[in-house]
Amino acid sequence: MQTMKNLKIYFLLVLSMLLWGFSFVWAKIALETYSPFTIVLFRLFIAVSFIYLFSLVAKIKIKIHSKDLPWFLLLAFFEPFLYFLGELFGLQKVSATTASVIISTIPIFVPIFSFFIFKEKLLLINIFGGAFSFVGVLIIVFNKHLQLEASTEGILLMFLAVFAATGYSLVVKKISEKYNAMSIVFFQNVFAIIGFLPLFIIFDLKEFVNINHNINSIISIVELGIFASSIAFILFAQGIKEIGVSKAGFFSNIIPVFTAVVAFFVLDERLSIFKYLGIFIVILGLFLSQMNSLNLKKKGNKI
Repeated sequence: MQTMKNLKIYFLLVLSMLLWGFSFVWAKIALETYSPFTIVLFRLFIAVSFIYLFSLVAKIKIKIHSKDLPWFLLLAFFEPFLYFLGELFGLQKVSATTASVIISTIPIFVPIFSFFIFKEKLLLINIFGGAFSFVGVLIIVFNKHLQLEASTEGILLMFLAVFAATGYSLVVKKISEKYNAMSIVFFQNVFAIIGFLPLFIIFDLKEFVNINHNINSIISIVELGIFASSIAFILFAQGIKEIGVSKAGFFSNIIPVFTAVVAFFVLDERLSIFKYLGIFIVILGLFLSQMNSLNLKKKGNKI
């Protein structure tokens, strides 16, 4: 019974990573027409509207207690606010695949912080799996001459997003016991809208009024709002609640796999055999990072 429950959670987490894998391609398409602040603001408006309507249909109560307001503000600051600043400005300087690969380094940082903050234990094989998967990430990022195939500024901006996502995961762990995933995602987006609205008015409003709107970019923003900023976040928050922030975080390693495949067909981003080897290593490392689900807890060493 527990195995079936784990498989269900793993499926939902993989689905969330698939949607986030698509999100880098959708963002690239949206950036062809709109600036980052415009994309984020409308993406969040769509997400909030979708979650609210869904909660009414599904009769799921969305709530927040005043004493937990600081935690939700911190959550929104990390993600979507800080994360989107890093991701969208970074995507202007690096490819969709490279961006997703950098984001997949999140599982390297999350367990370190969760070990000290929440005392979450991991088997050595889980740690090895995460590290092995990161090797696959490096293979995708570097070329065969060990040269970085991306803008330094773009990489730094993407690592800002990594830092933000790490903080987000830890705060979600803190509040997930008291709130359902839909409440968490709804309020994080509402508070992020409050943060992004002044930036949109100051930097983007004039350009937005005069721009030639593009249907493909508009569709991409809608997809970002519904699938990436709503459904994927809800599934991920539920995964953290069920199996912990560290193990759920390891699933981020498969984001670049999905992005690479989608970017190949949609954006014509080509990959070499060397890169496909990296993708295979990422998947294998993810499997190893989850080995405790196969009843190895009693046999393995913990940290």
